[in-house]
Amino acid sequence: MNYARLMSVDRDQVLRAAAELLTRRYGATMDEVAKAAGISRATLHRHFAGRDALVRALERLGIDECELALDAARLDEGGADEALRRLVERIEPAAGLLSFLITESQLFEPGEPRERWDRLDSRFAALFRRGQQEGVFRIDLTPAWLTEALYGLIGTCAWSVVDGRVAAKDFTHMIVELMLGGARRSVEP
Repeated sequence: MNYARLMSVDRDQVLRAAAELLTRRYGATMDEVAKAAGISRATLHRHFAGRDALVRALERLGIDECELALDAARLDEGGADEALRRLVERIEPAAGLLSFLITESQLFEPGEPRERWDRLDSRFAALFRRGQQEGVFRIDLTPAWLTEALYGLIGTCAWSVVDGRVAAKDFTHMIVELMLGGARRSVEP
């Protein structure tokens, strides 16, 4: 048995439980995070020395998952609108984590994590830029703004699913249809 992998899975489960709790209750204590993860505070502390270490681990996991979703979505294949749909489908498992991360202001300090966020932003923006060049997306909205709007929709929909206001099966549809409805270029009269 690969114990290192088993520990990694447990750590990821702890991180996901922490992200879900912190998305709903930003000020949750480390005791509450441990309880939500089903572990003792001492076990949580062995993995994460404090809240800052926990948030940094959540950031690494979130960026990793976004990168995997971007790769899996094959953004260069087909039309930009279909690539957007694939991206939202692939990013759904990380949506709760992203919901927390996009509101965590300490993550936007200079350094290696910021550079990784910038690379993610560039990949999202490239999709919107391609859609603009294809004549699919509006050209009066910048690719940077469309990227931020997509992050916001992903985070909001993740919260709405957790809160029971949106069915999990509707996650992709709700985001993509609203995004495309607002981003799609109107046919000129």
